[in-house]
Amino acid sequence: MRLHSAALLLILAGAAQAADISVVGLFPNKAVLVVDGKAPKTYSVGSTIADGARLLAVNGSAAVIEANGKRQTIGIGEYVSRGRSDGPASVTLQADTQGHYIAQGQINGGSVRMLLDTGATMISLPASDATRLGIRYKQGQVGYLNTANGTVPAYRVKLDTVRIGDIELNQVDAVVQEQGLPIILLGMSFLSRMEMRREGEQMTLTKRF
Repeated sequence: MRLHSAALLLILAGAAQAADISVVGLFPNKAVLVVDGKAPKTYSVGSTIADGARLLAVNGSAAVIEANGKRQTIGIGEYVSRGRSDGPASVTLQADTQGHYIAQGQINGGSVRMLLDTGATMISLPASDATRLGIRYKQGQVGYLNTANGTVPAYRVKLDTVRIGDIELNQVDAVVQEQGLPIILLGMSFLSRMEMRREGEQMTLTKRF
């Protein structure tokens, strides 16, 4: 078993009040949570946490929590801020030690890690991730990209859904590369629909449309 000491913060807004839930440890099928500043407590998958929130799943780097009928995948180093249920969805990312912003999210319902990259025109996926997610990328329009490793083929596809925290977009343009891409890049086909606000080491994305 491995304990992650990095803390996450999830603000779950209910009809009457909000519950602050920090994820301070992750074990197989269990998460160590701090609720409203109280002493840490270990919750098993399926347990009710607070205000109707429930722990749905745990993996090596994230906890999946359901609140107000919505699922949240909360990765190490990020937290989701939710205010009024009728307000715009937003997610706040914490920079890593290299100043990069990594988002834990979902593409077509499958769990992914994505590197925020404003220099990428579209979301870019390695072929291995596309295959894992069931994306038949070779049916897409083929083109070629110039990379540090030379010219490589790239396939343009349409992603059914892209989700980070409360933010979900449908029919998002993306490209799939068979070489030279170690991680999914969260590019401007997603980010152009966000208001992006940086404060210190935190980047907040708020859905505009």
